[in-house]
Amino acid sequence: MGRIAVIGAGMGAMAAAARLAVAGHRVVVYERGETYGGALGRFERDGFSFDTGPGLLLLPAVQRDLFVKTGKEPLESRVELCQVEPAVRHVFADGTVVSLPNASRAGVAEALDAALGGGAGDRWAAFVNRARDAWDRSRRPLLEEPLWPNWQVLAEREPYPARPVKRLLRPGRTATTVREIAELELAGEPRLRALLECHPLAWGLDPRTAPASAAVLPYLEQTFGVWSVGGGMRALARAVYERCTARRVEFRFGTAVTRIVEADGRAAGVELADGTAVEADHVIAGVAPPVLASLLPDTELRAPGDVPPRPGGASRLTVFLALRGGRPEGTAHRTVVHSTDPEGELDALFGAVPGLPAHPTVEVLRTGDPAGAPDPEHEAVTLTATVPALGSGGDSALVEHRRAAQRMVESAGRAVPDLRERLLWHEVRTPADVAVATGVPDGAVPGPALAAAGGRLLHQANSTRLPGLFLVGGWSHPGGGLPHAGMSGALVAGLVVEGPEFRGSQ
Repeated sequence: MGRIAVIGAGMGAMAAAARLAVAGHRVVVYERGETYGGALGRFERDGFSFDTGPGLLLLPAVQRDLFVKTGKEPLESRVELCQVEPAVRHVFADGTVVSLPNASRAGVAEALDAALGGGAGDRWAAFVNRARDAWDRSRRPLLEEPLWPNWQVLAEREPYPARPVKRLLRPGRTATTVREIAELELAGEPRLRALLECHPLAWGLDPRTAPASAAVLPYLEQTFGVWSVGGGMRALARAVYERCTARRVEFRFGTAVTRIVEADGRAAGVELADGTAVEADHVIAGVAPPVLASLLPDTELRAPGDVPPRPGGASRLTVFLALRGGRPEGTAHRTVVHSTDPEGELDALFGAVPGLPAHPTVEVLRTGDPAGAPDPEHEAVTLTATVPALGSGGDSALVEHRRAAQRMVESAGRAVPDLRERLLWHEVRTPADVAVATGVPDGAVPGPALAAAGGRLLHQANSTRLPGLFLVGGWSHPGGGLPHAGMSGALVAGLVVEGPEFRGSQ
């Protein structure tokens, strides 16, 4: 079988590598860093341990499929999965608190009615029904198939359905943005709007302009559930890496690829930083577009009819908190503390000159995982907020990020009683740190592919204009997020094994 050179050891790249090794290919992964996992890193200090990327697992079926297709050991034999209960706790701007159960639509409606009143549960349930229609219409072309050559169909067609209007001879009205869904279907109720809009916001999308198809984001979480991984998400990365090595995938860490070699009009291998040229029948690149361009400086991979370049993304500011005192029983695994000035937050993040909001929406993770703290008398807490990708601010940007981190700690105090008194120390992870860890120059975090919006939220296809070169991971179809990265690995493996006629899993 063929020789495969994989650039990068992110989760999508490793998923492709394991699948291709099982298909009989000789696979070598070249990673510029000293470890695997991409965004799924780990920070440790004084016996405390924190995930540097996502702290929860969505759509575990993607990872289960990888383990089923690459060996006899199921995923659960390698990592401990636990469905989080409740799925999330929300602290709204007015102080209202609601805990939403995991993967229970009826339970969510009941919780919203009890906390918000006024038929809030029914309105939210009706929205979720329409979001399900959007999911059903877009799931296969956006997640399970290679990007269609006529991708314009996905760009022009909004899968979110019109809201029926119970008046004779009056047509239904279609919401075109997330904000319009909130106004038309959730009666403009500020807490329901915050509940809806925090999902696109977490991916760096302005809910005022994000397409209505982004409704699939809360639908996925509410329908398929939220899971934690024993030992943190890094344990999942380790399990995938070990599956790769068990299938004889070779990893070369500390080995940067500086050029993709072309010969006879196709990708023919890679050139390493030490000048070594390595031949390959196929090259799979799990890197961001700017990095890919540097590896092929004289080759234009985009044709005039290709998906347009996705606009610059947002990043994440993360604060790791080491607390004295154990995690109280009954503490929610995840709490979203909503901004007390939501419009001001959006204006700051998505204005003409993006900046840091004075009152950010903050996700608070309190896993209670024994691996996270030195003993039961301490607790590790992670705070995350959406921020603009790194600009050219240099030291001034670092100062601003540290000030923003202090504001995040203040906001988190609404969810963690006596936070300041319990705080031993904190560490701040800025977009600059994300850039160093992932190789993405501005530290941007890729978002998932979404339909409509003229195609601006689609990602570049996995196959390219250069035969033999394929793209994998969050910066290619079907986009960012751990489930999407795993899906990209499956799509690339299928394209290599079956060729351009591959149409996705059945």
